Amino acid sequence: MTYALPATAVPTPTDPLACFGPIVAPRTATGTEDRPYELFTLDPHSPTIGAEISGIRLGGDLSDEVMAELRRALLEWKVLFFRDQDISRAEHRAFAARWGALEQHPFFKYTQPGQSDIEVATLAKDATAVGAENIWHNDVTWHEFPSFAAVLRAVEIPAVGGDTLWADMGAAYDLLPDDIKTHIDTLDAEHDWIKSFGSGMPQDAIDMLRPKFPPVTHPVVRVVPETGRRVLFVNAAFTQRVLGVSESESNELLRLLYRHAMRPEFQVRLRWKPNTIAFWDNRTCQHYASSDYFPARRVMERISIVGDKPIGITA
Repeated sequence: MTYALPATAVPTPTDPLACFGPIVAPRTATGTEDRPYELFTLDPHSPTIGAEISGIRLGGDLSDEVMAELRRALLEWKVLFFRDQDISRAEHRAFAARWGALEQHPFFKYTQPGQSDIEVATLAKDATAVGAENIWHNDVTWHEFPSFAAVLRAVEIPAVGGDTLWADMGAAYDLLPDDIKTHIDTLDAEHDWIKSFGSGMPQDAIDMLRPKFPPVTHPVVRVVPETGRRVLFVNAAFTQRVLGVSESESNELLRLLYRHAMRPEFQVRLRWKPNTIAFWDNRTCQHYASSDYFPARRVMERISIVGDKPIGITA
């Protein structure tokens, strides 16, 4: 006997996220015009998130027209991959600077040994400094102005392993049950760095930095200004609690949202090769660095672009 799967399974009373069969979200916000790309080639890696761009060199003098088309691709695909980009650190920096002011991460000199540049984070991992970024997160949500985007360049990669994954938080929001959307649409959450970066820092550094970077509040559902797209904006690395509800409800709600956001249908995975660059919109997707290559060496350089203050649905 065979059974036909419904287009959308009805959640069960015991699990509001229970679902099987097609899990398909729109790639872009309602009303977005689907236009071809004319100045480079774009190859999608999944239905909603992740695309490889070819036909341009990021270290070159990109025209304003190419930059505008790249911005549209970033908004539509959330993370862009570029292969065979043999560029220098200076060229890496110049490309990132085309998108806005460069971020200066205040904690990396304590938690990532060997930093030599306040705007270029060197993420060097090997047998003596293990990779610990294998938790789903948006970067810097502990800041009042979290990163807009990041440009990550492969400097040295292991023979196998060390992939990076990204998850589409617009798709995650769109496919939540309607009653959960209604509940979270106007909620805020507290974000902080003490339990993450603070755990690897000396106490005197924490005492010095704490007044500069207190806990901050962001909407649970963020609205992307350019598109109007609603995205989940809580993450397991930095979100501490949902405000306006009990501690038990906050814990239950965050566990539910994190589990939902990790569905494979929302994800894309990149296998790094030499001279590969990933460029992602930190507002609309979370990422996860697979830490399966120990004790091999993996060195990446990341430049982040300063973002704006997140706005919610009621703003």
